Amino acid sequence: MTVNRRSVLGGCLAAGLAGGIGLATQLSASTETGLTERGPLLDWGAPAPHQALIALDGLSPGHPVPEEALRQLAAALRDYPAQGGLALGHSIFPSRSTRPRELTLMPAFPGDVLESTQTHGDVLLQLGGPKAGTLQASVAQFLTGLSHWKVRWQIQGFRTDQHETAGRALARNPFHFTEGLGNPPGTQGDLRALVRDDHGEPAWAVGGSYQVVRTIRLATSLWDRDTQEEQERIVGRRRDGRWLDGTPATERADFSADPHGRTTPLDAHVRRAAPDPRNPPPLVRRSYSYGHAHGESGLIFTCFQSDLATGFEAVQKRLEGEAMSKYLLTVGGGYFFVPPAGEGWVDALLEPR
Repeated sequence: MTVNRRSVLGGCLAAGLAGGIGLATQLSASTETGLTERGPLLDWGAPAPHQALIALDGLSPGHPVPEEALRQLAAALRDYPAQGGLALGHSIFPSRSTRPRELTLMPAFPGDVLESTQTHGDVLLQLGGPKAGTLQASVAQFLTGLSHWKVRWQIQGFRTDQHETAGRALARNPFHFTEGLGNPPGTQGDLRALVRDDHGEPAWAVGGSYQVVRTIRLATSLWDRDTQEEQERIVGRRRDGRWLDGTPATERADFSADPHGRTTPLDAHVRRAAPDPRNPPPLVRRSYSYGHAHGESGLIFTCFQSDLATGFEAVQKRLEGEAMSKYLLTVGGGYFFVPPAGEGWVDALLEPR
């Protein structure tokens, strides 16, 4: 949802692994995109340096979440002092008629080892902050006030070397590569990410977006044994984002000139994800890195799209068998729907009862 007339899509991934949609600051009224004035104008600029994702469940599994709990959550988000918002999970909808048509439980894809305690949820909170310690304190205070909810899972991430180039928010992931270059510049992400009037969705959902979250453990010690040249051939880009054929980072490579993969291997991550970079997948990818005290590190992958089948799921199928797969293990996350501006999502969850 959005609070104070803002819509949040907090986030992940680029160059194939990317990073973090920020908050909207105004509403959109665009006949070109087919959005009503309720639809958010997303700010695709710099996301919060630190972000926490917290999946919540209602206190009575299998029963509709009471109105009091929904109003409580909406009020708490309105009062959150920094970037804050939510996305809705499949299980929170009492009626199929009001549920976004593609919103299901996220399936396990080949190679995934999904942990039930780290996957799905009625609601996904997305809370941002300028520093790790400040965010931790804010999250603790926020959760203390939620008497009608219980935490299913949570994770906190950060963005290293965050900066902006050519209208794109960039960062460096734990594999040492620049992320965010695959996203469209500025507000052009609206066309890929936002549900329009003609998409056959419930009226309240127009202007919202399907969000995919993937908690991906990265085998960084194994990765760092490879040479930089080998790493770049696995990714399909240089560490600074340049393409292997010399194309500048902010331009689109032409893989048709390399049909046998002599320059960019056919199983390189970026080539599998987007076989024709000139016609990129219809989604916006962003990510946060994470690291735990016991040495585990990884990526909190997030992407946003108006259609799951043609967005994330199509890309995920193409990635099967990619050279990078042995360094990745997806253990959690889920499918969610970020509502448009306002609190229409509350009314959608209250009807029918």
